[in-house]
Amino acid sequence: MAKILIVEDDSTFVQLLEGFLKKHGHSIVTAKNIKSALKLISENTFDLLLLDYRLPDGTGMDVLENVREASGDAPVIIMTSFNDVRTAVKAMQSGAFDYITKPVNPEELLMIMGEAIGGKKQAAGTKTSPEFVKGVSAQSDKLFEHIDVVAPTDMAILIQGESGTGKEYVARAIHRQSKRATKPFVAIDCGALSKDLAASELFGHVKGAFTGAIADKKGVFEWADGGTLFLDEVGNLSYDVQVKLLRTLQEKIIQPLGSNKQIPVNVRIITATNDDLVHSVGEGGFRQDLYHRINEFKIQLTPLRARGGDMDIFIRHFIKLANAELGRNVTGIDAEAKTILHKYDWPGNLRELKNVIKRMVLLSPSEIAGADTLPDEMLFSVSNNIPQNRESDLKAQNEINEKQLIQKTLIQVKYNKSKAAKLLNIDRKTLYSKIERYGLDS
Repeated sequence: MAKILIVEDDSTFVQLLEGFLKKHGHSIVTAKNIKSALKLISENTFDLLLLDYRLPDGTGMDVLENVREASGDAPVIIMTSFNDVRTAVKAMQSGAFDYITKPVNPEELLMIMGEAIGGKKQAAGTKTSPEFVKGVSAQSDKLFEHIDVVAPTDMAILIQGESGTGKEYVARAIHRQSKRATKPFVAIDCGALSKDLAASELFGHVKGAFTGAIADKKGVFEWADGGTLFLDEVGNLSYDVQVKLLRTLQEKIIQPLGSNKQIPVNVRIITATNDDLVHSVGEGGFRQDLYHRINEFKIQLTPLRARGGDMDIFIRHFIKLANAELGRNVTGIDAEAKTILHKYDWPGNLRELKNVIKRMVLLSPSEIAGADTLPDEMLFSVSNNIPQNRESDLKAQNEINEKQLIQKTLIQVKYNKSKAAKLLNIDRKTLYSKIERYGLDS
């Protein structure tokens, strides 16, 4: 039985959801807005949070951010309508376990909840790599050539690619083929670390170093000694932590918080990001010297939409995995479903494809899964030829087009910046920065 917090303002939907989950043995607590949700979270320990994306006093992202800043490790599932899916994908990049679209399919919800609650026993901030299979495309051949070449060295590697492209898989593959293969591989998601405790997670601390430090704690550098340390979303580290990280990489020593003792460490560093760190360096958000230190060899991962030749291989692979996990015997998908999968833009890449295939296998009444088992938002976007915006799309446009798009949107919403940010699929902080850069304030 799990203790679950549901944050949702639709009372009818909450009653249905609460009744369904209680029948499956779960203990349910509900909140209608962010304020009451945060109060409940501060007073209770929950095994899972089910957050509606649109709430009366904000969004589920606001709850997610507060939970992560407080070092909460309860998995979060975002509930969203189909037209908010792109935002939900972004929420996963910010630490949500998964998302589910309304109307909620009960079996699908139970499946995702089981995965989320079952994965809670992982160390805070760490992640397991997604299942992955080698494709036959030129991009896949190039990727594995790079892995073969760089793995035996001790070079620091920066892996860059969109969310869900398999960055941790590549890091693990490099470790397995390295001279450090018999030593630890430690992965940590820097985006899931609270700003206050990031240094402690990386370098450790001694008892009494700060409020709440009731015992000595080893950091991940010590746990990874002799092996490989994978820092995912390294661009999320604060400037102060970047300084400490640079010193550690240069001098190969760490100094736990609150200690005068320096500890030698022998660790190979692999970092990953879905952002453009060069842009972050230019804007002063990421140290240039640290960027060059972690970027001795860069591996750029190709998004799924540009690997059409590999799609059918990935589909077969994920069907096999889903059959094994769910006890099903689906042998393939029909022609209509395959056409839709090939036309879809895949903002969540391989991770999203894996989840979609698992859903199809779960809902298919026969050995051949049809288009009726696909998510509604996918059918809608493909049938209406709607491209899925990604954060990288906006960055890829030249500044003239970007300025025109933002200006047009601001005029459309009468300079309501919250509405403009939602329409543009960017957060308010990013929008304010761009408005200032282009002189678009009213």
